[in-house]
Amino acid sequence: MSNLTDTTSPFIAAHKDNPVQWRLWSDEALAEARAQDKPILLSLGYAGCHWCHTLNREAFMDPEIAREINENFIPILSDREERPDIDLVYQGAAGAMRHQGGWPLNIFLTPDGVPFWVAGYLPREQQGALPSFRQMLADTAKLWQTDKVRVAENAAQTRAALEDLYNRDMAAPQENMNLDLAALRMGQGFDIFFGGVTGQMKFPNAIVLEMLWRAFLRTGMPQFSQLTFTTLDSMLFGGITDHVGGGFFRHTMDERWLEPSFEKMLYDNAQMIDILVQVWQFNRNELGRQRIGETIRWLLRDMKVEGGFAAAMASGTLAEDARFYTWSEAEIDAALVGTFSARFKQVYGISRDGNLGGRNLPRRLGNPQPANEADEALLTRQRDMLLAARAKRTAPARDERVLASWNGLAIYSIARAGQVLEKPEWIAEAIAAFDYIAKTLGDGDRLAHDISHGVKGVGGFADDYSHMARAALQLWEVTGDDRFLVPAKAWVKTLDDHFWDTKLGGYCFYADDAPKLFVRPRMLFDNPTPSTNGTMLTVLTRLALITGDRDYMSRASTLAVTFGNEANRVVNGSGAFLNGFEVLVNSLIILVIGHKGNARTQALLRTAWSKAMPNGLIVQMEPGDPLPEGHPATGRGMLNGQPTAYICQSGNCSDGITDSAVLDQVLTLPAQLRQQVQQAS
Repeated sequence: MSNLTDTTSPFIAAHKDNPVQWRLWSDEALAEARAQDKPILLSLGYAGCHWCHTLNREAFMDPEIAREINENFIPILSDREERPDIDLVYQGAAGAMRHQGGWPLNIFLTPDGVPFWVAGYLPREQQGALPSFRQMLADTAKLWQTDKVRVAENAAQTRAALEDLYNRDMAAPQENMNLDLAALRMGQGFDIFFGGVTGQMKFPNAIVLEMLWRAFLRTGMPQFSQLTFTTLDSMLFGGITDHVGGGFFRHTMDERWLEPSFEKMLYDNAQMIDILVQVWQFNRNELGRQRIGETIRWLLRDMKVEGGFAAAMASGTLAEDARFYTWSEAEIDAALVGTFSARFKQVYGISRDGNLGGRNLPRRLGNPQPANEADEALLTRQRDMLLAARAKRTAPARDERVLASWNGLAIYSIARAGQVLEKPEWIAEAIAAFDYIAKTLGDGDRLAHDISHGVKGVGGFADDYSHMARAALQLWEVTGDDRFLVPAKAWVKTLDDHFWDTKLGGYCFYADDAPKLFVRPRMLFDNPTPSTNGTMLTVLTRLALITGDRDYMSRASTLAVTFGNEANRVVNGSGAFLNGFEVLVNSLIILVIGHKGNARTQALLRTAWSKAMPNGLIVQMEPGDPLPEGHPATGRGMLNGQPTAYICQSGNCSDGITDSAVLDQVLTLPAQLRQQVQQAS
């Protein structure tokens, strides 16, 4: 029987009663494989993965399949969230072997950890040309026993492919980067009718959406805004939104955003908050504002674990997937008794026969829209009534681990949303979460990756440091409190000291003093959170602008060159890097000098925060406070004793602006024209 009782991973704990003799990843497990001359079956998954649970139920609980695994393999189980380094390396290996990857991933390794065969979910019984899981096991065991030459060739090819993927020269000069062309190429892969990347399944892809949105703000080309608005409208009205409880599901199974896969991930929701805030700054879309508030309320209501945010919410109960989120018509009528339930059913597509597996998932896409504010007020009340009724059901399992990287994404987005939408209580929640992560996962200038039920996980990965540093800088920008600069600088120093590749440049995924895998990835691609090397372009640039330390800007420029060729080659996986590159080359500082409590100071700040400026850094300073050495606004101050704003870009600053209405007009100018105005002044 498995010995998994001490784990804090809900994914691994779900396998504790398997007859498969699982091990966790360790040097001892690999040594056992070498001693017994057995291949390793590495099975990767995560708690919110429906097909992982299905495979567990169909295969790993089967005594006969377990016997074959135990006799022929050393089985190792690994949680994607717990060991993202293992997942990253072996997902890359799956791709090198022409497998689509994803979860569950069952990958077969030589005793030294190099992959030679791979499979994903396979059914209990053969389906057409698709073999059964048992047959795949038998074929792989036979390959190991009878054809070691082929195994060695496969392993060598995979190792070489991974080294080439992560550790080849990917450099290109900055002048070879063309953001507009990259956005055009990305847009060509979008669905012009329903939005999102063209395909049978649709994911939020907030990083790519931001890339298109930035292209619209940069160029004014309506094609980019149309793709963004079409995608967001489909998502905000469609089935990927939880219209009753708030938040976004992981993806939909169809191209029209109607039928979701019901797990909810912290990283998806954090990134969706941010892109919705960016778009709201431009068009004041009321639906976007509603979804921002609903998503943050869901995070605060259902995802808080002590002071941080839980990693994920699984996809309904295992016995009946999605039952928690769907309704019969009778259940809707009962929950909405005393209200005009017919109107709710009309707007949300509720019917006797159901719209999803014989039940109803509330969604507004393709249904009549409310006629007026009174309609919307009624629907809000009715959604609250449904939420109260749903709270009596057995809730989906929650992955209660608190991950530093994903919490960094959430802290950043909640703090920014609080500032833009003038919700100080959200900023307070973001600060509290930041302090919790820094205290519980921090140890000097090092971070642990996660904590669960008081037990810390392994040492932090590059994503943990980069996303928490970005969150710290956002809190500094929102509050003006220098205490947030201290950990930001410390975590960047750790990245520079322990993650930077001194030969090729760029940040590696795990530290130089962490346990080694057969390859050390130095990745550019987003997966599906923003990559460290993309995020750090923004972090380093902003630290340089805030502190005046040229070393930060030098490192950012080096980083941009390091991956320039790869970003041009694979645009659809390089969104964070391309967005960060724009921050590097088009950074904008809005400097407001004035007493923080002054009404005119606050009016200038509110104006700056109301504008869609993804490259902007908003800085408020008290009169007489020193600017960093070499700052383009050095020597400037308040005009005529009034709070004054300066717009600085490319080493030039505008004349002082004391009227918030004038500042509003100037910041509304297209980026190129605004820069011309500044240079002329």
